[in-house]
Amino acid sequence: MACVTYVVSVDTCLPGGSAELDALQREGVLFLLRKGIDAIEAVEGPDGVEVEIFDSILAAHPGGALLKLFVDAPDLETAEDAVREATGEILEQSELLSEWQITKCEVELHPDIAQQSLDAADGPDVPPADPAARAAQHAEARAEAATAGKLTDEEAEAMRATVRAMAPRLTAFGLDSFGWHEDDEECHVDREHAELAAGALVYAVDLLVDQLFHDVKTLTEARKSVAECDGLLGYLDDLPEQFAAQYTALFARRFLVTAVSLTGRLTRDEFVQLGCVAEEFLLTFLLREAEVVLDTYGLLNEGITTAWEVFADEVLEDAEYELWYETTMDDAGERADATTPEVGALNVERWFTPFDERCFIHPYAANEAV
Repeated sequence: MACVTYVVSVDTCLPGGSAELDALQREGVLFLLRKGIDAIEAVEGPDGVEVEIFDSILAAHPGGALLKLFVDAPDLETAEDAVREATGEILEQSELLSEWQITKCEVELHPDIAQQSLDAADGPDVPPADPAARAAQHAEARAEAATAGKLTDEEAEAMRATVRAMAPRLTAFGLDSFGWHEDDEECHVDREHAELAAGALVYAVDLLVDQLFHDVKTLTEARKSVAECDGLLGYLDDLPEQFAAQYTALFARRFLVTAVSLTGRLTRDEFVQLGCVAEEFLLTFLLREAEVVLDTYGLLNEGITTAWEVFADEVLEDAEYELWYETTMDDAGERADATTPEVGALNVERWFTPFDERCFIHPYAANEAV
């Protein structure tokens, strides 16, 4: 069955009587929506027809959020029905968005993409089956549709000022940790980019901690591990999936407490080093959240990316967390015999074990058995 590419525009709004969203709350909404969309590979439409979502654009405003989903479907009605169902499910699975309403779900048929799909449906130029390849093929046409979801210049500039003003609150690190040096005219990062990089980390703290609170609540209510939980999760879903059965509600609480401890130390003068593997994971999540914040407002650029790379090279040097994504059951057992026979590399308890005697791990989270 030939498919056409559709742009489905969905308007969502706050429940009646709710206060308008501030800038920070809008970032949180975008995070939850993005996580929900990323978790969906395809939606089953009427008569079992599979509708594939291969790209999306999100924008939040004081009264709600706008979603533009790019889908391949056999007809307009199927595309609209599938996207409405998917959006409703995303809202319902998030406690913070469960009372939101869908006020519009309409198909926008982009003429260039539609004609290309129709012309190629039965010929040698049929769009590639691989979603990534097809997304790349349609990138130019999608960019035209994307302009409708962009924020205004005034909003972007207001956000720039807000984030730069937060940079001094990251007192554990100076701007030199982001590559800017006052007396070095040849440094590769200018002051503004270093301030935006530092300030975005501070801004992202609330988003990180709030989402971890949500994850704790979801697992606690489900009484299941991440591997068994059907609820919408945030950062816990981004940890190495081969250990998902060990990510219980207790683990989530320890991970949350570690996040609070870590982010608190970032805004104090003394910061010796990251204390454990869990803190390494959390700092990478914080960096990623900061990137999303700036990218959403059109503020992300190469200079800021370079500033974060300098920071990561300093703070995450020789980090162990990356090895856990590569670890399989067999080689983890071998590594456990070689390095941690008491704990075993398969046990995420090790993530809360301090690297050395200088490291502070919150008593609630600390693995005191080692």
